[in-house]
Amino acid sequence: MDVNLEVIGERLRTKKKQYEEYAFSKAQINALWAFFDLAQEYTTLENFYRVCVLVPKEFLNCESNLYLVGEQGQVTLVATSKTGLAEPPKPVENIPLGEETSARNGSYFFPFKGNRKLLSLLALPQEKPVLGVLEIISPTPLAEHDILFFQKYANRIGYNLHIKLLMSHTLEHIKFVNELVADIEHNVIIPNMYYRYLFRTLRRKIDFLRELEENIKSRSFSREKIAGALEHLYRELTNHYQQIEKHYETVSLFLESLLRKEHFEKGRFVIRKRPCRFAKEVIEAQLERYRKRFEKAGIAIDNRLGGVPDEEFIMAVDVGLLSQVYANLFSNALKYTQEVTDEEGRRVKFISFGREIIPNFFGPGRPGVKFNVFSTGPHLSPEEAQKVFEEGWRGSNTNNQPGSGRGLHFVKKVIELHGGVVGYEPTPLGNNFFFVLPLQIATKKTPQRLTKAH
Repeated sequence: MDVNLEVIGERLRTKKKQYEEYAFSKAQINALWAFFDLAQEYTTLENFYRVCVLVPKEFLNCESNLYLVGEQGQVTLVATSKTGLAEPPKPVENIPLGEETSARNGSYFFPFKGNRKLLSLLALPQEKPVLGVLEIISPTPLAEHDILFFQKYANRIGYNLHIKLLMSHTLEHIKFVNELVADIEHNVIIPNMYYRYLFRTLRRKIDFLRELEENIKSRSFSREKIAGALEHLYRELTNHYQQIEKHYETVSLFLESLLRKEHFEKGRFVIRKRPCRFAKEVIEAQLERYRKRFEKAGIAIDNRLGGVPDEEFIMAVDVGLLSQVYANLFSNALKYTQEVTDEEGRRVKFISFGREIIPNFFGPGRPGVKFNVFSTGPHLSPEEAQKVFEEGWRGSNTNNQPGSGRGLHFVKKVIELHGGVVGYEPTPLGNNFFFVLPLQIATKKTPQRLTKAH
């Protein structure tokens, strides 16, 4: 709400009177000045945390700890005047989160909030809209005057932290939107050009139908020839309809998973897990999209990695995002698979996929499921292998193939959101790209066979 000069002048006079009543010491005033200066000078949150805990130590001989409250109300220690940043931030319990100052065991706890008018822009527990707590450990008990100073100091931390968090969230949102636009281009817009091929093919079939009609009118075709042509056309149109339908369903699935409201609210991908038959709903659905393109490129689909038995267990994943993971892996295989000589001296060109269960991969009693997508061709160099999942990176074997270098980076993001890891390994005859997910849902049957990576 806009105010006039009179209102602001009155507020300034009120503040002037309050400052006189505070009667802060020279050291306390210098501490506030230093805090304001350095809070502007150091722009990163990490350096801001360091400033918050060091000012009381350097100016007032008080050790301090800085705690922040997370979205779910959890409290973490982020910095201490004795050791600096807590790396990683350490979860703690029993830190008072009331709105009033409290004291315990020689420590004083000063809660701080942000700007009340801007609180709705940050995700905070509604019942406890506290950003964090400053703990002051003083060598001597604090007088009321000192407590008042630290209350004001904590308030300044809250206001500054709130603005920095908003700036950080805004920058993260901008970065996410830019990345999302690139992901939509890579996973939706470019693959959607396949519609052109489908519609051109449909146009040719319609033209053939017109020719057939003219031949029927001119009676240049026998009844048997007409029946055969119609039967062939029926099969072709049915197959073509199925391709268009599958492509439409895939594009719709991809758009739904990329344009969710939660992504924009959080400024990052938010996964929606649901139980699914992973092989059928994710892998086979994407393989069918690429099957004819593999055939056209002379790439066989080999089963030497054992495939992915669908009946063994059900996994809880984000089907839309995991489908795009396989679409990116198959798209890469389509671009970069090359002919090689196998162990028997034959020239072969193929892809393969499979799955293996790795006991204790994520720790004792926490198995992982490794999903492999293999393609024949020369190995990546060690330098390339280290960068292959980086954003915008493209290898030396691109052979002028179009691409943005986003596919494998997208794969990495989605798998890590599922608590998994990605990787690359050179194998006989070619390259294996894989990811490992935690096995969170128990198997329905004891696996009959664990397939091994090729």
